[in-house]
Amino acid sequence: MTAQSECARQRWPVILTGVIDDLHRTIGEIQGNDEKISEGKTLVSKVVELKHNLEHDRPLKPLPVNDELLGKDIAYYNQKLEEQPAEHKSWMTGAWLYTECYMYRLLATFFAETKHWKNYDSFKRQKDDTFKASIAAVGELCKRYKALNQQLESEVPDHALYVLFREFTDISLWGNATDLSLLTNISLEDIQALQGADIRKKNEKNIIANDLDKAWEAINVKKGGRVDIVLDNAGFELFTDLIYGLFLLDSNLAQTVVFHPKDIPWFVSDVLPADLENIVQQVQDPSFFDKPVPDLDFFAQKLSSYYKNGQIEVHTSPFWTSPAPFWEIRAGGEAGGDAVQKDLVNSKLVIFKGDLNHRKLLFDLAWPKTTPFLQAIQTAASNNVHILTLRTCKADTCSGLPEGKEQELEKEWKELGNEDPRSWVYYGKYAVVQYSNGKN
Repeated sequence: MTAQSECARQRWPVILTGVIDDLHRTIGEIQGNDEKISEGKTLVSKVVELKHNLEHDRPLKPLPVNDELLGKDIAYYNQKLEEQPAEHKSWMTGAWLYTECYMYRLLATFFAETKHWKNYDSFKRQKDDTFKASIAAVGELCKRYKALNQQLESEVPDHALYVLFREFTDISLWGNATDLSLLTNISLEDIQALQGADIRKKNEKNIIANDLDKAWEAINVKKGGRVDIVLDNAGFELFTDLIYGLFLLDSNLAQTVVFHPKDIPWFVSDVLPADLENIVQQVQDPSFFDKPVPDLDFFAQKLSSYYKNGQIEVHTSPFWTSPAPFWEIRAGGEAGGDAVQKDLVNSKLVIFKGDLNHRKLLFDLAWPKTTPFLQAIQTAASNNVHILTLRTCKADTCSGLPEGKEQELEKEWKELGNEDPRSWVYYGKYAVVQYSNGKN
């Protein structure tokens, strides 16, 4: 079974079942609003129908068009659906990247067409529960951050700052191990086991392509300036990304850090603007976690301070939830990619987090794994944007490996007891850290 068919037949129905269960739970909690309850029941029916159509490989239909209510990006979705060959327009046969994006975009239209559920995120409970379950790792990172922050109050030589940059980048990279859309059958104990300093050190050898030195040269070319982080998952990964951003500001490697969330619920756990607002409140709320977290108040005060003085910004764009590859981040790019390029070109370094952002950089194509990264990202390598991608491998698409590395990984994966040696590429054990200076 390919990764795509596994997603379509196994993972996507589980995700939709979770949406249905969440809606039922919320409907049961509503009191005195019959109209909202009725709308909720209609939403359940629509998601049930969507799940049925997916499981029975029904044809993909054009999304409903209403620019004011649903957004102008719908036209791009429908254009790309029309361009697909007739034999590749169903749930099981459609292009994987397009079809997965289409599923979440269709879900968003269901909620957008309601009166009482427009801003509802059916994945919020999962995000919050997973963050609460990360209390041990949150405590560890708060302690580490406070100690390092105190060191940064005095002059830090470049070689020491470089070591800290590597440490915080590593924390942000492996925070991606908590992708909820992929861990649909994992326990909270398993999620906690993916976190913490010991596991990070063990995983260093699993970074199979690493351009971090090049990224360091870009970010350290001058003090201050702007760094952007295109976010992936909420919860613990977002916490690690915020720690990363605070370090960049504390160290003066950046004067401003700009976070880029999605503007609709996306791939279960992706960050929304509301998730950024929520986590600020959660870390300030002593009752959010089951027990006190040492030094969490220090992190919360620093985060709040940077928000208030404008050194943390949040930019959104429907481009991030379009099916367009990041090749469109260029002058004249489609789906709003041109506007995104004009924004990002002002940044010293644009850090793309996670598997989906990486797949979009490579257009989710079956590149030979020895294909140079700069070749695989096509026009994104010459758009004047300094790109750093931090990705734990959770899909078939991969590039930039040295000759022989793929065979070495297959042998190692087989020795670990896995039946398919090629499946190493989509279980999150290995990672890539790859860079483009935007001028190739």
